[in-house]
Amino acid sequence: MSSVLAPGAAAADVQSQQWYLDVMDATGMWKVSTGTGVKVAVIDSGVNPGTSSLKGQVLSDEVPKAVAYHATQDVSGHGTSMAELIAGTGAGGGLKGLAPGAKIVPYRIQTDGMKGDELLKSPDVAKAVRAAADTDVKIINMSIGSPYIYPDEEAAIKYAYSKGKLLFAAVGNDGNKKNAIDYPAAYPFVVGVSAADRSGKVGNFSEYGNYVDLAAPGLDVPTWCDAKFRSYCDGQGTSMASAITSASAALIWSAHPDWTADQVLRTLTDTAGRDWPKNKPSNYLGYGLIRPRKVLEQSGINPGAAHSDPLSVENGTGVTGAPSPSVAPSSQASNPTSGGQTSAAGASSDSSGDTTLWVAIGAAVAVVVVAGGAFAVARSRRGV
Repeated sequence: MSSVLAPGAAAADVQSQQWYLDVMDATGMWKVSTGTGVKVAVIDSGVNPGTSSLKGQVLSDEVPKAVAYHATQDVSGHGTSMAELIAGTGAGGGLKGLAPGAKIVPYRIQTDGMKGDELLKSPDVAKAVRAAADTDVKIINMSIGSPYIYPDEEAAIKYAYSKGKLLFAAVGNDGNKKNAIDYPAAYPFVVGVSAADRSGKVGNFSEYGNYVDLAAPGLDVPTWCDAKFRSYCDGQGTSMASAITSASAALIWSAHPDWTADQVLRTLTDTAGRDWPKNKPSNYLGYGLIRPRKVLEQSGINPGAAHSDPLSVENGTGVTGAPSPSVAPSSQASNPTSGGQTSAAGASSDSSGDTTLWVAIGAAVAVVVVAGGAFAVARSRRGV
């Protein structure tokens, strides 16, 4: 059973559960960057700007009117949790975001369970992504998933990339079952993020295939239990991993405001923890475990070409190493919800059965160890 962590008086207890802040050396990174000046669009179940950790952090007036329907009314607590993991201040017992200087722009999309006006007036993913692409947000976080390909959604993703946005998405939590491909994570120009535990081992629920690009903390991460916002629960899911990766990108982009999305992503992939060849990314951890501190501690780091896609090989190859994708029936093409658009959090898998992917410190270490304040080098068992 998941533990329940009440906010307020139990602030220290809640934040002490955020093990990855120490592992990633958040305190050290915040001396260089907190994400100031970077706006992150959270396309999800809505974001409640009234939680203690998000007061002053949510720019609800910057949501385009055409897609602003109930953007600040979270139907499940999921979107608010992602927002706090990205940019929460930690005030009043809330979660401490990895990029507390960043700001959140909320988008509430159609999700399973909606009906009537709530369904009709809420935008689908394609409309939300296009709207966000036409604003000054730099990062779009999508901790959501559907097994279907929607042509308008894919076109919106391509448009957002052409507008210089950096897009992250959860790869899904069905890895220990049928491992169905999740979209938008599997679309070209979206960075798919898998979930790892504090030792760097990928969760057995975390989906796999060549559309996995990076890995980030996603097990034993506290989030709101529900939309009542009374307490936090200890959970796991690739949703959290996507949000933490978005926050990592915000830290880097804030420190290097003149960089492009491609350059921010390239430095994340170049510095990711791995012990396999960079040109042979893992089907489970992609290019490795995120280590934004490795970027921030090198003031003269070379970000590479401004407009050269770091994921060009994967984007050109298409999805492999997972079941064939499903094209949405024509009757569902404009409504991702009918195809099962859901949040990618809340996996119930027991992490003790995780695929064996380890973190090691130093060239000679071959045990499960995390030290030095960040994810280090990951060992991958490739193949599906």
